[in-house]
Amino acid sequence: MAVTDKAGWTAAIDGDRLWRSLMDMARIGATPGGGVGRVALTDLDKAGRDLFVSWCKGAGLEVRIDRMGNIIGRRAGADDGAPPVVTGSHLDSQPLGGRFDGAYGVLAGLEVVRALNDAGLVTRAPLEIVNWTDEEGVRFAAGVVASGVYAGRFDLDYGLNLADREGTTTLGRELARIGYDGDALCGGYPIAAFFEAHIEQGPVLEHEGATIGAVLGAQGQRCYAVTVTGEEGHAGTLPMALRRDAMVGAARMMDGLNRLAFEFEPTPVITTGHVQVRPNSRNTVPGRVVFSIDARHPDDGVLAEICVKALDLCHGVAAEGGLQVEIAETSGRDTVTFDPDCIEAVRAAAARLGLACRDVYSGAGHDACNIQRIAPTGMIFVPCKEGISHNEREAAAAGDLAAGCQVLLEVMVARAGLA
Repeated sequence: MAVTDKAGWTAAIDGDRLWRSLMDMARIGATPGGGVGRVALTDLDKAGRDLFVSWCKGAGLEVRIDRMGNIIGRRAGADDGAPPVVTGSHLDSQPLGGRFDGAYGVLAGLEVVRALNDAGLVTRAPLEIVNWTDEEGVRFAAGVVASGVYAGRFDLDYGLNLADREGTTTLGRELARIGYDGDALCGGYPIAAFFEAHIEQGPVLEHEGATIGAVLGAQGQRCYAVTVTGEEGHAGTLPMALRRDAMVGAARMMDGLNRLAFEFEPTPVITTGHVQVRPNSRNTVPGRVVFSIDARHPDDGVLAEICVKALDLCHGVAAEGGLQVEIAETSGRDTVTFDPDCIEAVRAAAARLGLACRDVYSGAGHDACNIQRIAPTGMIFVPCKEGISHNEREAAAAGDLAAGCQVLLEVMVARAGLA
């Protein structure tokens, strides 16, 4: 697949090369179920980062590491002082994640550069590819934090001092441990535009037979840590009527939150994906449970109402069970709207390439949601099988990945211009 503009330039991504890069990266942290477990700032993440850096240097890119450990590969432009056109995503994964979530966006950017190298084309403005640190938020409970620092949403000290879930280390210490505590500026300079390619992580494109999603924006999100405190007791001797069982209270809260979602139309998504139980012994009545709430909706006003009801529900259950409950908001974002010109560029590129395209909203958060605060931003979605993601069974067709990468090449070149 190639694109030729009115001036006669032609550049085609190599879909086989893109696929090989994805499969080579997927060997790092490969899981028995066919996915990857490359959690941020682990030794496996370091290995993935090292491979990406070697590929960037092999493609002639200048590589720098910023204060948040973001890896930035830069391809010089004819006007190298112009603000760069940037693309990227993340190489870290869920503990039992898929091979394409995040990695596709990073390696699609690399393939754009390789294709331009093959064609001998130089853009007017420079191009940059970014691997954002810890998009997933598995270890440090604050996903998309590094892109958030880059975009001014969080300050640098907050990002570097985030503690891991066990409270034994911080993000900054782990960056230093794996050798990615860079000294380059984390943001603070202009960029011309940012485009992120990504699998959809939902079923819409596949169900409707579309190859490309022009992403309009992303729904709002609020995340909380709920701590339910009761009292430990002997599992065999403490009568049921006298128990202050934190696990039972937490379970009732979770069930109530699930039911709450169906009180709204359109239906929000409310998820509890992380639970800690103390003392976590089969012979002891649990005395404390910490669990997460992740609530999302495309309307900020409705999301606010959902959150008020969710927190009231948790307090009510605690009161009924003689329990204490503390709720802390851990992260959140308002509904995101991407740049109209970037959205139209994706639509236009798909049309020129003869690819079926439809407008979509993202149900998930992405680094692009932070970058849109400081630069014109767009996203390109491609289908994933059955909409499955954050799962070892996550899958995508090589042809769809290549098509999305070709769209990425076209929109980046259109924005950067040719020398």
